Amino acid sequence: MASHFDLTDMQLLVNVASAMSLTKAAEHTFLSLPAASNRVKNLEGYLGTPLLYRNSQGVTLTPAGEAFVRHARIVLHQLQHLRGDIQEYAQGVKGRVRVYANTTAMNEFVPAVLERYLVSHPSVNIELRERLSYQVVKAVVEGAADIGITAQGSGGAGVKFLPYRTDRLVLVTHRDHPLARKQGPHSFGNVLDYDFISLAESSAIHSFLLTAAEDSGRFLRVRVEVGNFETACRLIGAQVGIGVIPETAARRYVQLLPLKIMDLTDEWALRQLHICVRESTELPAFSQELVDLLVQDAERTVGTDGSDLKLV
Repeated sequence: MASHFDLTDMQLLVNVASAMSLTKAAEHTFLSLPAASNRVKNLEGYLGTPLLYRNSQGVTLTPAGEAFVRHARIVLHQLQHLRGDIQEYAQGVKGRVRVYANTTAMNEFVPAVLERYLVSHPSVNIELRERLSYQVVKAVVEGAADIGITAQGSGGAGVKFLPYRTDRLVLVTHRDHPLARKQGPHSFGNVLDYDFISLAESSAIHSFLLTAAEDSGRFLRVRVEVGNFETACRLIGAQVGIGVIPETAARRYVQLLPLKIMDLTDEWALRQLHICVRESTELPAFSQELVDLLVQDAERTVGTDGSDLKLV
């Protein structure tokens, strides 16, 4: 008795269902009739149920046989797609790049780069995921991501870090808020008495700020969770609460809304983002081209004196 069944068995039963003849099915599967008959018997023994009704006119499928053929057709159909896709990858005409990034990179910097990349690489797909910085590095180390953008500049065995952009988190309030009338930057721990407008719980920046509040021995008082920085700024402008968001996002809306942008004294508020890739694994050409575009994007934000331009 066979201990398993294979693709030939599935194709044979599919051919039986089409021809209603074991002889013709054997021919279409490129098997001799005895070999085909033996395969069916072994398959029935393995599954523990008859798959065919046999009579003088030929064969028909039992209910179990019909169920087997239904699933076999799905598997064989998917296999055809798999072969086609793999062939395209082997010929270098199709690819997929997995990119993991923290919130700021995900929302502020990467989209413009991906737009240029995808236009010039129509046969490449991008899998983009938002994660906390340490999770980004972990994904690259474990091979879950091809390219990461993280606030970490080191760590992760076998990972190479390339400088990318500056990520500055700022405090944003309504221009008439009590905090806006105080001079100088603020400590994050000293603003936690107020209600916050936060990005959704699933976002990396939400988790980051929750941890920062806990490190201060306090709690983040989240009044509203929103899906993007624009909504956050509009609610802040409506005096619903305050927020901590990337400076690049805040600058876009300060001219349109009654907002005040203030620096935070916390060290974590100013971070250097890095591109990270595995050292030991050579990226496919189409993935390396995305890394090159990210590096070029970083270079365009650096002034001639080597300092970052006020674009970040």
